Amino acid sequence: MSGLFSWSTLVHATAGAAGSVTAMTTFFPLDTARTRLQVAGDSRESTFSILKRLVETEGWGALYHGLQPVLISLCVSNFVYFYTFNGIKLVLKRRDIAATPAKDLLTAIVAGITNVLLTTPLWVCNMRIRLQGGSATLPRSPTSPRTPVQYSGMLDALRRITSEEGLTGLWSGTLPSLLLVSNPAIQFMVYEALKRRVFADQDGRPGSASFQVFLIGALAKAAATFLTYPLQLAQARLRSQRRRSERSGGGARPSRSLGSPREILYNLVTCLRDVFRDSGVAGLYKGIEVKLVQTVSMAALMFVTYEKIADVVFFLLKSDASKGTAGSQLFFLIWATYFVLGAINKFR
Repeated sequence: MSGLFSWSTLVHATAGAAGSVTAMTTFFPLDTARTRLQVAGDSRESTFSILKRLVETEGWGALYHGLQPVLISLCVSNFVYFYTFNGIKLVLKRRDIAATPAKDLLTAIVAGITNVLLTTPLWVCNMRIRLQGGSATLPRSPTSPRTPVQYSGMLDALRRITSEEGLTGLWSGTLPSLLLVSNPAIQFMVYEALKRRVFADQDGRPGSASFQVFLIGALAKAAATFLTYPLQLAQARLRSQRRRSERSGGGARPSRSLGSPREILYNLVTCLRDVFRDSGVAGLYKGIEVKLVQTVSMAALMFVTYEKIADVVFFLLKSDASKGTAGSQLFFLIWATYFVLGAINKFR
């Protein structure tokens, strides 16, 4: 199990977190547009018309509303995902177990489940903070039912949700998130398989081939998005319906539970069936064009940044090892500590 606690795993995790933060910051306005379009029902607005309307009615800041909590959640989430995924890969490699797409898929599923179970509280807080200032209704304050709860930051949200709704409130929506583990699992399976094939003569390491990495990352995410988009659409529709129901309920606080696992699965299947009945296959893929533009671009940039950071750090570590020094390890540890402390500081 030494592969789970190694410099290699830490490098991959930190590089993956940094890559995801870079990509999300770059393409966040598209995520805003995609969310609005996905829950809009029969709206026929295009991506750019939504962005234009947001700027005209709410200002440029609306395009980046809620960015900070998203970056915090994404940074921690991807650190956990890359750490688990690459840690398991290294354990298998040291046991001389050959990598295959099936093993990559299983490894990615385990990494995804681990990530969901550990980071769901951050995404719950992220969602609550993003709703502040929006049209959706937040949970009501127990001391003043007419006043929505306002959170000053991530730590404040964690404390208040725990005290007011219990620990179960922090893990609400876990089952739907577990169902969507299939998306990154397919993405990483395709990415690893294509990387091994394209860079077979380099032991699967891309080196300086940024353009090839960009294309491989884009293809992997496109495949994953196409295969899992109807499930994402159903989840977004159900979440939107729940918020409208909470608003119509006046000052009542929303339920802490989304229902039993059986009820959640039934609602997802029913939603997919209703969408297909009303709009056909096209309805199941409504908004996928903006989703593809956003997620494919983000994934491609994330993988390029991730591979570049990992490649540079591994080069420095290898150089130090040949010289019998540990300067690069110390430098990377300081940089990783600074990166993590910077993210923690944003929790406040």
